Amino acid sequence: MYKKVPTDMNFVAREQEVVDFWKSNQIFEKSLGHRADGDVFTFYDGPPTANGKPHIGHVLTRTFKDIIPRYHTMKGKKVLRKAGWDTHGLPVELEVEKLLGIDGKPQIEAYGVEPFIGKCKESVWKYLSEWEVMSDRVGYWVDMENPYVTYHDNYIESEWWSLKTLWDKGLIYHGHKVVPYCPRCGTALSSHEVAQGYKNVKETSVTARFKVVGEENTYFLAWTTTPWTLPSNICLCLNAEFTYAKVLHEGQYLILAEGLADNVLGEGNYEVVERYKGSDLIGMSYEPLYDWAKASREKGYKVVCDDYVSLSDGTGIVHNAPAFGEDDARVCQANGMPFICLVDLQGNFTEECEVARGKFVKDADADIIADLKERGMLFAALPYEHDYPFCWRCDTPLLYYARATWFIRMSSLRDKLLKNNASVNWMPESIGTGRMGNFLENVIDWGLSRDRYWGTPLPIWQCECGYEHMIGSREELVRMGRDVPEDIELHKPYIDNVHIVCPKCGKDMVRVPEVIDCWYDSGSMPFAQWHYPFENKDKFEENFPADFICEAVDQTRGWFYTLLAISTAVFDCAPFKNCIVLGHVNDKDGKKMSKHLGNVVAPSEVLDKQGADAVRWYFYTSSAPWLPNRFSGDAVSESQRKYMATLWNTYAFYTLYADIDSIDPTKLTLSDNPSLLDRWILSKLNTLVKEVDSDLEAYRITEAGRKMSDFTEELSNWYVRRGRERYWAGEMTTDKADAFVTLYTVLETMARLTAPFTPFMAESIYQNIVRTVNPDFPESVHLCDFPVCDESRIDPALEEQMETVLSIVAAGRALRNTANLKIRQPLARLLVSGVKLDAEYCALAADELNIKSVELADDLSSLVVYNLKPQLRTLGRRFGKNINLVRELLAAADGSAAVAAFKRGEAFHMDVNGVD
Repeated sequence: MYKKVPTDMNFVAREQEVVDFWKSNQIFEKSLGHRADGDVFTFYDGPPTANGKPHIGHVLTRTFKDIIPRYHTMKGKKVLRKAGWDTHGLPVELEVEKLLGIDGKPQIEAYGVEPFIGKCKESVWKYLSEWEVMSDRVGYWVDMENPYVTYHDNYIESEWWSLKTLWDKGLIYHGHKVVPYCPRCGTALSSHEVAQGYKNVKETSVTARFKVVGEENTYFLAWTTTPWTLPSNICLCLNAEFTYAKVLHEGQYLILAEGLADNVLGEGNYEVVERYKGSDLIGMSYEPLYDWAKASREKGYKVVCDDYVSLSDGTGIVHNAPAFGEDDARVCQANGMPFICLVDLQGNFTEECEVARGKFVKDADADIIADLKERGMLFAALPYEHDYPFCWRCDTPLLYYARATWFIRMSSLRDKLLKNNASVNWMPESIGTGRMGNFLENVIDWGLSRDRYWGTPLPIWQCECGYEHMIGSREELVRMGRDVPEDIELHKPYIDNVHIVCPKCGKDMVRVPEVIDCWYDSGSMPFAQWHYPFENKDKFEENFPADFICEAVDQTRGWFYTLLAISTAVFDCAPFKNCIVLGHVNDKDGKKMSKHLGNVVAPSEVLDKQGADAVRWYFYTSSAPWLPNRFSGDAVSESQRKYMATLWNTYAFYTLYADIDSIDPTKLTLSDNPSLLDRWILSKLNTLVKEVDSDLEAYRITEAGRKMSDFTEELSNWYVRRGRERYWAGEMTTDKADAFVTLYTVLETMARLTAPFTPFMAESIYQNIVRTVNPDFPESVHLCDFPVCDESRIDPALEEQMETVLSIVAAGRALRNTANLKIRQPLARLLVSGVKLDAEYCALAADELNIKSVELADDLSSLVVYNLKPQLRTLGRRFGKNINLVRELLAAADGSAAVAAFKRGEAFHMDVNGVD
């Protein structure tokens, strides 16, 4: 009647059978239709990009994203799960450049934008099949037949609508600001992108001499960690409130902050000649280190003051280059300094720079330092370790570069962002109050535009009369444009050919050339996936905001932020209610996985060996989701053995004996007076159901899994082992029927309980023990309801007493091991103190330990011998040479009397040569 169940741990082949069953019977699709009338529970799938291979971290995120929707579906809710693909942006462009053997924007232009865009579309789906196979393999149920795709025109049109909404609110503006800029990619980055690319680097900091005009042998000392910016210097910045000193040092007069003089010059190595307030030095002129820019000496190369200068390091004097650095640009502009930029858009020095022309700036530091040293303008060059931002896409060092950029005024929404962030249930809470909260406290305007090709075009058209217009829909584009095809593709270069009629002067308007930050694409998915507001208004409103999202911690300032930023700007609310933030997957030693270290684990390595359920279970139960995970095949196997193998072997035990007797447990009923063990395991089962249900409702996944593991251990190694002879009885006695009914109830319930955690094993168990005997039951365990606790079966007193029995048994086994007494050697009695236990429980413990009786005693002091020894660390200082006498007296003392006195709160006195 039942299929024979192999007891090996080769779950992989069985899981493939389950995948085939799900696909051939469309179980996922049926699970959606099955709950079509239920309350809505919304899950948003963060979109990966399919032009990169999936890695073990993606297995982690998919397992956690899968469990909660499965649980709520089984709870009767309607849980739409729409897959998504992030398809625009630099990752795709860089992949295509590599494929074509070209490098950078000039070569893209030479190749042709239209064919380049075509190649980008192809590249997007390079690893699609691997993603689909991996998702099927781990049991990740999302609708991949109808995904949202960020390059689809409908998706782009929804984004245009949202941008138009922000435009109408006055939240989008064009500004010239110093922005983080990638010279390799030729585009600016937003603050949340920069936050993902910091590395700790060791570089050389420089303290340079700047010759004071009109004073002999006198120099300002200014410090910088970026020597390559010195050729673009235009002013020196001090703090107006600090005290500065002119000092004589090794024959030269140097000016620096007095509070830093000892650090820079060495204590006692200088003589203070004169002191000034920083404000006293404003307007002083100095000779430029380099005159390559031919800037005005009248306007530039002067001392200015600003509060951003500190005494935390350096000399208290900061050199400013207006093209590099936000503070530099602000200070130079405020003081009317000429603008100097001797670096081109590829990050290379221009032809004027004699020392390092054509060199990438970060590679030119050594040349600059050597030149300063040769000319006597270098005071010191010291190693300096600090965090520096790199492009998170191509790993190029970023430059803070003055650029014209389109911005979203996120700074004006700071208070709303903080309010909406506070409404989210962040797991862990510290993400909301710490990592995300701190980021939002200091939020800056979002640099939206990108000087690239493969992205959502920024739909702003400009007229030579000065008028600017934001297009918000395809209909508006067709209506205002000249001969625009209704089916025009909303990408470069097609959209660049569209001219719209200026409503002010009637001339043709031209679209700005930029595309937008691809993070705006992914952050728009709550509405853009439905082509809202142009259609599916009801679906969007039904599924917004999301009840649950989940991604790794690096998305805090990535997808999590952009979701929150766009939703706050457009809808004035948070776009999700609950968010599990996952830690990263490290190797078994806790090191970050990297190809360089050779410690990367490919998903197939474990999925094809231990199986998907094993990997899922390990991720759920090894540690809290947000902690870094030490991953290894051995750790997965151990986790699999403790839970899955134990439950599977219990299931195999049941089917073996149920098949022998052709038992259909659904036709048997539990007697009115089942055994103590039956009542106990049913009580434990329902307590487990109640607690797991509560835990999953509250997203306590790890706690729920560990409770299931503990229960399964007791089920196998106590309930089944203590009662296995009941299943061997020749006749179908009441006790035997109770045993089968009880074990079936437990296994059937566990199949449903574990279904969100280990969906493959749950399906295998369910199909064999439930559907085999009753085909009228739901076609799949994933079409069943989640177990409901039967409160009438819970007996807390029974569970407490059995817990005491298990503790006594564990202690008894330990005592036998200590005394080297085998379990088969009968013993007379076991005395237990400090517990209350009914007779039938005592008999159970006695039988398990092969002891004639377990007796409870209030006082075991007559059986305990205490030996007293001195604590030398305490008594040695007090008694000195008499400590040996103390040792002898304690050894001879009545230890039991001493302990009894201590328990009564009394002192135990001894005389040591007259000392008490």
